[in-house]
Amino acid sequence: MQSIHRYRSVFRPGLFENKVVLVTGGGSGLGRCTAHELVSLGASVVLVGRTLAKLEAVRDELAADYPESVGRIGCYACDIRDETSVKQVVAAALADFKQLDGLFNCAGGQFPAPLDKISLNGWDAVVRNNLHGTFLMSRECFTQYMREYGGAIVNMLADIWGGMPGMGHSGAARAGVWNLTETAACEWGYAGVRVNAVAPGWIASAGMDSYDERYRALLRELKHKVPLQRFGTESELAAAAVFLLSEASAFISGSVIRVDGGVPNARHSWPLAASERTLEFNGFSRYQPPSGLQQASE
Repeated sequence: MQSIHRYRSVFRPGLFENKVVLVTGGGSGLGRCTAHELVSLGASVVLVGRTLAKLEAVRDELAADYPESVGRIGCYACDIRDETSVKQVVAAALADFKQLDGLFNCAGGQFPAPLDKISLNGWDAVVRNNLHGTFLMSRECFTQYMREYGGAIVNMLADIWGGMPGMGHSGAARAGVWNLTETAACEWGYAGVRVNAVAPGWIASAGMDSYDERYRALLRELKHKVPLQRFGTESELAAAAVFLLSEASAFISGSVIRVDGGVPNARHSWPLAASERTLEFNGFSRYQPPSGLQQASE
């Protein structure tokens, strides 16, 4: 009997058969959703994150939804900010899976604060997580496998255009990832390695529930600043990442796909009209919108 939770991807079945993709931050949110879509398309997936129990919970979901994936999901605890740990995890994944055709640098984190309230430790923690971790994972996947065999890397940005007031540490780190993406696309292209990025705007993902109520109240109002007048779904971000990892993007490198409903195109001189209609994509039946946004629909 087929699982009721099988992913409804827009991509053709079997697109990632015989491919192995490493997903950082695979234990929750956007990483978890993308892992589900990749497995639904035939990929073997290497889940990497700080908490092994969360990764194993996702592996168990995948085994329930895709019994054929049993044995094709690896779970590896890793602090992506630690160089030695990253080297060891990439080596372990290669020992187990023999190849790494794709890397989705999805892991990251930040907290809301104005610049003058961010301590050096707070700044360093966010930059190391979002920028250093992306660099280390990319470098190790390249040097340990992709330099010889090619591959695709997709990095995570954010809605950084025009600055990121209230999260300057994350904005600075993500801007660094943007430049890293463009640099790696140039330096590693000779080896058949493509490097691109996705830049989500306000995606209704579980990570939103990590903020305090004051900030969640602010988040609930943000959809009115989006030309499409809604939040995005995890599936809409995952689809962009999966496309960039796939053979369909074979001549795309050094690019960024914005998944933000047009937020950077909104202007103070143009009042946004209330939504008359919208088309929302959600292919992930296990998706649960963050509870902190529930009041947004009232």
